Amino acid sequence: MSDNSFGQLFRVTTWGESHGPAIGCVVDGCPPRIKLTEEDIQPFLDKRRPGQSKFTTQRQEPDQVRILSGIFEGMTTGTPIALQIENVDQRSKDYGDIAQRFRPGHADLAYELKYGIRDYRGGGRSSARETAMRVAAGAIARKVLGASVRIRGALVQIGPHRIDRARWDWSAVDDNPFFCPDRETALLWEDYLNGIRKQGSSVGAVIEVIAEGVPVGLGAPIYGKLDSDLASALMSINAVKGVEIGDGFAAAELRGEENADEMWMEDGTVQFSSNRAGGVLGGISTGQPVIARFAVKPTSSILTPRRSVDRQGNDVEVLTKGRHDPCVGIRAVPVGEAMMACVLADHLLRHRAQNPDAPATARLPRN
Repeated sequence: MSDNSFGQLFRVTTWGESHGPAIGCVVDGCPPRIKLTEEDIQPFLDKRRPGQSKFTTQRQEPDQVRILSGIFEGMTTGTPIALQIENVDQRSKDYGDIAQRFRPGHADLAYELKYGIRDYRGGGRSSARETAMRVAAGAIARKVLGASVRIRGALVQIGPHRIDRARWDWSAVDDNPFFCPDRETALLWEDYLNGIRKQGSSVGAVIEVIAEGVPVGLGAPIYGKLDSDLASALMSINAVKGVEIGDGFAAAELRGEENADEMWMEDGTVQFSSNRAGGVLGGISTGQPVIARFAVKPTSSILTPRRSVDRQGNDVEVLTKGRHDPCVGIRAVPVGEAMMACVLADHLLRHRAQNPDAPATARLPRN
């Protein structure tokens, strides 16, 4: 299987399967002399860790990360950083019934048709378990970006229920199991998901990720667009079926004068009246917050029998047992943050290589 890596200068390669002995990643291209310990990485993994509420899978994985290389005396050396997390709570027997059957909505059939073999235990390599290593790599990317860049994510929709943006409060995100910035909507989601969970069903979600303090000039105009790479990174997350930058699809409903983010000068710096572009113009960051949203489909593993086929070409019914998320989008919030961090870190290094003396703010030369 190829294509297990992403990024150019800040490059991440992940390995491992859901029910194998461990998962891991190698981060190549991290600059030297950056302070980094396992304690810098662990808090982000703890946000993604399963089993923290009744609304996520009850698989109990501590997700304790180990740094195997690339660090000396608490600092990066510039060599590849290898990370590993042991799998400790596998229940492969839960998947015995689907060893010969393809689960609707999962990657089972596609893997079988492409490779002629698949690890049916939790989906193997196609499992969202792999995203733990993206989160670990994202923690390193944040160190590369520095404290001036702040990346935060929130769940803004579960099923048909959206938050009220007038009630957006970042301090609420850590006060509920949904990473929801709207306390009232979080209560509504709790009742709604309780019903979905008891029915053995699932629903989808929309996550919004915002990066503030992003330097001007990240990205390239044609094939290295910042928003293009960000969309690709977010789309690569398990179960993601749609990505938008800034206003995204809503921009199709606007007139030109509404969509254009007006500008003016203030103390030698370009100011914007709005941010419908999501902080990116022509594929290049403008210094405004970079805003992306992505849609996650309902978890395909449900207790309702669904029609499918088996490896022998027979029509069958599939009912998926085991421990599954009624809304996999909840734990996708820290994954989305990590992918934003990795893309920004990669583009920051690429920008420095081509424009080492470029300004970090939206300033224009005075006449």
